[in-house]
Amino acid sequence: MPSKKASWFDNVNPNVFFSTVIIISVFLALVIFTPDAFNLLTNQLNQWITASFSWFYVLAVAIFLIALTCIALSKMGRIKLGPDHSEPEYKNSSWFAMLFTAGMGIGLMFFGVAEPVMHYVSPPTGTPETIQSAQQSMRITFFHWGLHAWAIYALVGLSLAYFSFRHNLPLKVRSGLYPIIGKRIYGPIGDGIDTFATIGTIFGIATTLGFGVTQISSGLNYLFDFENSIQTQVILIILVSALASFSVFLGLDKGIKRLSELNIILAVILLAFVFFASSSIYILQTTIQNIGQYVSNLFAMTFNLYAYQPTGWIGGWTIMYWAWWISWSPFVGMFIARVSRGRTIREFIVGVLLIPTGFTLVWMGFMGNAALFSILFENQGGLVAAVEKDSSVALFEFLNHLPFSGASSLLATVLVFLFFVTSADSGSLITDYLTAKTEHSPAWQRLFWTATIAVLSIILLIAGGLEALQSAVIMSALPFTFIMLLLCIGLIKALRLDVTKMQALQSARITPRAIHNPRSWQQRLSLIMHSPHSESEVKAYIEQDVRQAFENLKREFQRRQQDVSIVESDQGLLFKVNHHDEINFIYQVAVSKTLAPSFMLQDQNEDTQQSYIAEVFLREGGKNYNVMEWTQEDLLQDILEQYERHLYFLNVVRN
Repeated sequence: MPSKKASWFDNVNPNVFFSTVIIISVFLALVIFTPDAFNLLTNQLNQWITASFSWFYVLAVAIFLIALTCIALSKMGRIKLGPDHSEPEYKNSSWFAMLFTAGMGIGLMFFGVAEPVMHYVSPPTGTPETIQSAQQSMRITFFHWGLHAWAIYALVGLSLAYFSFRHNLPLKVRSGLYPIIGKRIYGPIGDGIDTFATIGTIFGIATTLGFGVTQISSGLNYLFDFENSIQTQVILIILVSALASFSVFLGLDKGIKRLSELNIILAVILLAFVFFASSSIYILQTTIQNIGQYVSNLFAMTFNLYAYQPTGWIGGWTIMYWAWWISWSPFVGMFIARVSRGRTIREFIVGVLLIPTGFTLVWMGFMGNAALFSILFENQGGLVAAVEKDSSVALFEFLNHLPFSGASSLLATVLVFLFFVTSADSGSLITDYLTAKTEHSPAWQRLFWTATIAVLSIILLIAGGLEALQSAVIMSALPFTFIMLLLCIGLIKALRLDVTKMQALQSARITPRAIHNPRSWQQRLSLIMHSPHSESEVKAYIEQDVRQAFENLKREFQRRQQDVSIVESDQGLLFKVNHHDEINFIYQVAVSKTLAPSFMLQDQNEDTQQSYIAEVFLREGGKNYNVMEWTQEDLLQDILEQYERHLYFLNVVRN
């Protein structure tokens, strides 16, 4: 019988795909046909969210950073994102380039000069346009673009990578909630979570296209006197989307990877030019001082809500940034998860938090301090005026005062353009992952989302709805913050179970192999699958078999001139070897209460579920293994193994 021919939409998840398309269409209709009412509604909602939930954003982001730090420093950090034998798919340089350009590349180009200048002119506290406000502006800029931003990305990325590569769940946001809702992630709840993540991703990318296209247009206007108009910006969006489509068509390894590596090379060239063309010593001194101030004030800034200075500044900046990063986290988190298979959790957290943050601080430090130097010591007041008028021209206005301004501005424009493409193509790739059944979707699905994002950006640009879209992105971050907290809880819950399993496998004791009277495999299975024992049965075993084994071993130790004693207790017997000035060896077998495995019980009454075991205790405490029904030879072998380990420990300490 001939096989059924595959349909063109076989790999589409209809619940996520079509609900996303419908919601975006409704959003566009509201922006186009009722722009004034929609803008008014979004502005009022944003004001309410800022006034009512600023504390929630600040606390949630702090929890994310603290949780990741604790995970990295704990035993959980040794777990791999994949099987224990897996290795990283990408070398470190390619990995860093891809996660960085997808996460913040275009934002650094837009705000590298603009934000420090804006904080210098309008600081949250203190007198504007002073040395103090310049220092404060850099500290705030570092704070907004530093560890907290990448902690948001890292939490989502770690959750998705862990559940996908370690537990073979789909590489989707829904998988992070598996420890909480179980198999319901495959139902309507999971579809709803992925739909919300997809919409946030599309809106975030479309808004970034709005930022990027205005900066490219400003660069072309500065370089070639192109008209900085809507028509020019629409043409740029079409061109960028076409290149992004080509990159998406090539795939992750050939397209996005190579573009990302090229971006990093060009970014380093531009950064080096600014460093050597401006006051190098000043840039080094101030950047190092800024990093020190950022690190030393990190805790205070994390929880600073400016509650005693309610000027509204925090809502326009810090809360806006936290919401922005959260709304982008499904996209960036899933992308860095996709390229991080095979790395340990500690390597992932350290890499995602510290490497991009380090580059970001250097970038902001060099660009921001060079711009402030030109204002403070070279009387370049025109830069302040240009930023206040149009922040998209800040970078080009700054480069205009350096040597070779034409070449550097051209390089900056190309760099913004390439960052623009990598954000668009990686965003389209992740959107396709979220709306498809598997990762191996046909090319049309990936190209469809590239075109959808481009059309969304163009319509909003023409309708003047980018501000409304930015407001929608910020609002969407509030409910997703709750989802991220659940992701955090589910991740820690699963990791603790994984660590427990890892420790159990390492420390588990198996029944010793009898030498003189070896057991058959049936006898060994019978010993393992024993029936529950009563307390009196365990005590009788300890008094008879365990005591006899201890006595035999005691005589042998004493024959070798060792000081050995057997001590009775209410719950068992203790065998002690006295090492005098060194740590003594203790091996105790005691009665311990436990719950019998349900699969071994014929009667499920509450009274029969209670069982007792003969547990081994060493000096450090219980070892959580049962020696009940072991032969005397089994016990002697186990005691000698533990004693040999103790002697090895003493030798390590002694040396």
